[in-house]
Parts: sequence; structure tokens; C-alpha cells
Amino acid sequence: MRAAAYDEFGGPITIRDLPDPVPAAGEVIVRVQATGVCRSDFHGWHGHDADIQEMPHVPGHELAGVVAAVGPGITKWLVGDRVTVPFVAGCGTCEPCHSGNQQVCDAQSQPGFTHWGSFAELVRIRYAEDNLVPLPDEIDFVSAAALGCRFTTAYRAVVAQGRARAGEWVAVHGCGGVGLSAVMIAKALGARVITMDLNLAALELATELGADVALHAGAGDVAAAILEATDGGVHVSLDAMGDQSILWNSISSLRKLGRHIQVGLIQGESARAPIPIDLVISRELEIRGSHGMQAQLFPALFDMIVAGDLDPSALVTRICDLEQGATILETLDGKPHAGITVIEMSQEVRNQKPDVRSDF
Repeated sequence: MRAAAYDEFGGPITIRDLPDPVPAAGEVIVRVQATGVCRSDFHGWHGHDADIQEMPHVPGHELAGVVAAVGPGITKWLVGDRVTVPFVAGCGTCEPCHSGNQQVCDAQSQPGFTHWGSFAELVRIRYAEDNLVPLPDEIDFVSAAALGCRFTTAYRAVVAQGRARAGEWVAVHGCGGVGLSAVMIAKALGARVITMDLNLAALELATELGADVALHAGAGDVAAAILEATDGGVHVSLDAMGDQSILWNSISSLRKLGRHIQVGLIQGESARAPIPIDLVISRELEIRGSHGMQAQLFPALFDMIVAGDLDPSALVTRICDLEQGATILETLDGKPHAGITVIEMSQEVRNQKPDVRSDF
């Protein structure tokens, strides 16, 4: 198969021929039609994820495609089925999986991290029987890849963890893929949204997607500005980037009984971040993490998309081929880009929206 791979952390990502994966028991091979370019893959390329153990390695975890082969024990899936998959696949046998929380599985499998990912023509999906998700015909492959880890992570963070409701204020710190997705989802629920970022283009896109207030994160006291703009603070606040100062500002800008949801990863020594514990106590605040989304929550999200309440394709601002995607991943930290980049593996992707395409 043709794939993008690297031989060392931080080394060149090159297009090469690699052996086709063969499905073992409980596995399915998916022919990738589209896959997202995500900052998590960038962190993996730099060696920030302990799951990546062997070289060469193929990145990529936000994918949609067609079942190409099934292994022994697979009963729910047939060759030709249109599918997508959570970026965390649960084993189905551990205690978290039995409680319906596959996103924190003790033996989780993640394409692009625990094994070769979706920057390739073919990708292996482990624990496939209960983790693959059927893709409705109304949703094209590019839009499904845009759901990836970012849109689905945002959906669960806003809906399940944040419990956002109509009329509430939701703050979104960071207007990358997760943050912009959160803006769309919160607005679809009827919430009011205030966003923060350093990237003016990202703030502009957030406003186009429905944000009621957009603040430049580098202009003064962010928490004070949020408290003023929302007349006393927000009900739900998401750190969609992962930063000590954002975490502090997010908690500090909550009104009483507010909910802070930590979505963005805070790396290295910074992970032991200080928090305003006095406010947590006096305002009775909640602090919750959010890590991906289980397969069983996809149908509710799909219903909103098919009904027209959400349009993940609105976040796709760049579509490229595999070679371009590898280059974009290498330069992701130095070239800020508003919206989501999706690699299209084939020119024959069904329901492709040609007006979304842009030159690399």
C-alpha cells in the first residue's frame, strides 16, 4: 500500500510503499477515502506519545472509508460498508468498556499511535466489531473525516461532559479544530458562545460559525473580559488548546456552579498545572476531562448532521493529497491555518463538494 511514514521522531515524512495489513481475529481493514491532519499526529511525530514504539510509523487517526477486508469473528461488517471510527477503540472487556466508557479503555487501540494509522491507502482497525460506525449515505467521506477526533471530541465535551443547554454561556478557549467544532455544537444547542484565540483568522471563522463574542487572547486580562462580556461569567468553559494560562483563565471566568472541561493536552512538566482552587471551592465549580467519544454516541451526532443542525464540512478549509498532507503535518506548528485540513485519498470520493477544495 502507498503511505506516508517516518523513520524517527521529527524526521522526514515520506511517501513510500509498505506491506498491506492483513486482518487478524476481531479486526477489519478499511480502505481510506479521507483522513484529517490533526495536531495530535504532530505531537506523535515529535515523540510526545508513548504509544508509538516502532519505526517506521504511519500517522493519522481521523478517517472515513470503506471496509476492504474482515478478519475471523467479525459478524457485523461486510466488504464495501461505508464506515468511520472513534480515534479510541475500546477492547470491550475491561471495566471502563463494560461501563460504556470505551474512550478511557484500559487496553485502548488508536490508529496512528498504537499501530500504523490512516495516512495510507489501508488501515487496520482493532476491536472492530463494536467500534466501527456505519456512515450514513447523506454524509460524504470528507465531512466524516472532519468529524475525526476533533468534532467528536468537541461534541462529547460540550454535550456529555459540559452538559451545555440553551441560553447558557459557553466559552471556547482556542479556535483550532476542536474549538471551532465546539462553537458549532454549542450554537446548535442554543447556547451563547464566547471565543478566544491569538489567530485573527481563526477568530473570524469562529464568528462566521456563530460565536457571539470573539476576544483576542493576547489583549489584556482574558478572564476579566469574559466576566464582563457575559455579565458574571460563563456556565461552561472549554480549554480546547491545552495551556496552563488558559486553564487558569477558563476556571477563573466561570460563574457559580460552572463547569470547566479540559480537552486540550498540556504536555510535559506543564501538565502539573496550578488551578485557582479557592474559586473551585467558593463557587462550587466542576473540573472534568474529556477524551474522545464512544462509538455509541455517533448516531445522535449523525442525526444532527443529517437534519441540517450541524455541518462539519463548514470547518474543512483545505483539501489536499497525501504528499501535501505529509508536508502540512511537518509544518503544522509554523503555519497557523484556520479550519480543518483533510487528505483526500481518491479523486472519486462520493458527494465531494468541489467548492471546498483549495490549492496547497
